[in-house]
Amino acid sequence: MTNTSYFFSVAFVLLLMSQLFMAYRTSNIESPNYIVVKSFEKFEIRNYPAMNIAQTVMNSDGYKESSSNGFRTVANYIFGGNKENKKIAMTSPVIMEIGDDSKMSFVMPKEHSYENLPEPNSANVELLKIQPKTYAVIAFKGFANDEKIEKYSKMLLHCMKVENLKPIGAIQYLGYNPPWQVLGRTNEVAVEVVYSKKL
Repeated sequence: MTNTSYFFSVAFVLLLMSQLFMAYRTSNIESPNYIVVKSFEKFEIRNYPAMNIAQTVMNSDGYKESSSNGFRTVANYIFGGNKENKKIAMTSPVIMEIGDDSKMSFVMPKEHSYENLPEPNSANVELLKIQPKTYAVIAFKGFANDEKIEKYSKMLLHCMKVENLKPIGAIQYLGYNPPWQVLGRTNEVAVEVVYSKKL
């Protein structure tokens, strides 16, 4: 084996190990404890508990145009951009509501009640209480982009129509991984739905 081949072999192994470690760490980040109430062939119905979120509104309607700016705005809040200079743990997924005015939201860790969350420094970040809701959710792998989100949004809405389920409100994209993670990426598209077990 030449020195060059050896170097690339070692580099590949180190890269693979770092990606596996990153995937492991991501899997251990706090996420909402939803309950799957019904599984269909391509999607499922989930009940989500009440959540507190930090949210910003973006003046664009696409994932590519909105995601980076929205992420930075809300990330600044949890990294200490608040009246108490308090750092708040990152959770997953990051939620992006896609529409005329897209919204980026981080779910706050369960240890924080709405009342003890520090006030944001930025007027562009709003703290909200979200009541328990039911969502229809479809998952996909790899890196997300506008084309994939549109594809799976249409697929989800079509599958819901087949099952006589009506969506409520806008489509949401749920991202579970940092941009530098390559392996084990998980993405979801969700929309609120009224669901009865009798259906």
